[in-house]
Amino acid sequence: MTLSSETGHITSGDVRIHYRRFLSREASPGKMPALIVHGLSYFSYDWIEIAAALSQQREVVAIDLRGFGDSDRSPSGEYGLQAMSNDLIAVLDHLGWDQAALLGHSMGGRVCLCTAAWHPQRVGALMCLDFAPDVEAEGRRKVALRIGNQPDTFASIYEALAYHGHEGVSSDSPLYKRYAAFLRATDDGLVLKRDLHFRNSFREVLRTGKSQPAGVDLWAMLAGLSIPAEVLRGSTSDMLSRETLEKVHEVNARVSTREITGSHDLVSDNPQGLIEAITEFLTRL
Repeated sequence: MTLSSETGHITSGDVRIHYRRFLSREASPGKMPALIVHGLSYFSYDWIEIAAALSQQREVVAIDLRGFGDSDRSPSGEYGLQAMSNDLIAVLDHLGWDQAALLGHSMGGRVCLCTAAWHPQRVGALMCLDFAPDVEAEGRRKVALRIGNQPDTFASIYEALAYHGHEGVSSDSPLYKRYAAFLRATDDGLVLKRDLHFRNSFREVLRTGKSQPAGVDLWAMLAGLSIPAEVLRGSTSDMLSRETLEKVHEVNARVSTREITGSHDLVSDNPQGLIEAITEFLTRL
């Protein structure tokens, strides 16, 4: 495979959005391109292997959401679903894509679902990866504790790894390199490439015991989908239950569902299974 890849930035509202673009010379012309949107504890770097594999068939772009990775932090603190959805449309406009298949993991799935509902003419297909409108309480609490208690800075990459439950990691391992890519050096230490806005929001959840409402009816959005759509669950996910997966099909019989081996962190647990599942879905378009 002869793979072409590049990175770039586009302006959307008050931020610049960073993207990674992949296209193989062997890709079939005319196939719908795909846009990958990461979750709350991830960034576009995590999707390089999967995006490269998918690009054997079509053009693929993975982005960093505003406030994440190498995209800008919003100076106005605007991280609502509408702003993030607008960023996706700005990326499509910049790339010259009239339509795209949206592939969203976790929080990225929420953003992609909203975008499909708000901009149906721009979204040709939707795949939500370990995301549905109901998030399991156990998984939600684990995320709140991990992100809400995150320190402002880390003294080293090893300290960041240890905080996230990774001990004994060698400096030449993929996991070490991943954390090195997701940390930025400052005068005070290393900071995660995720705006502390998200940490502070979870601190408020931990303090009050109340989750912030989504502000939109995600189930109604899912019920209204008429484009090809699928919700995929990791078999041991603590964020998306089998019961909720069944509810998805009950709410909208046009939305297919599937389960593959792995936890919520499907990118690390089962990248090949994820590639195969996404490829099968996109091939049906």
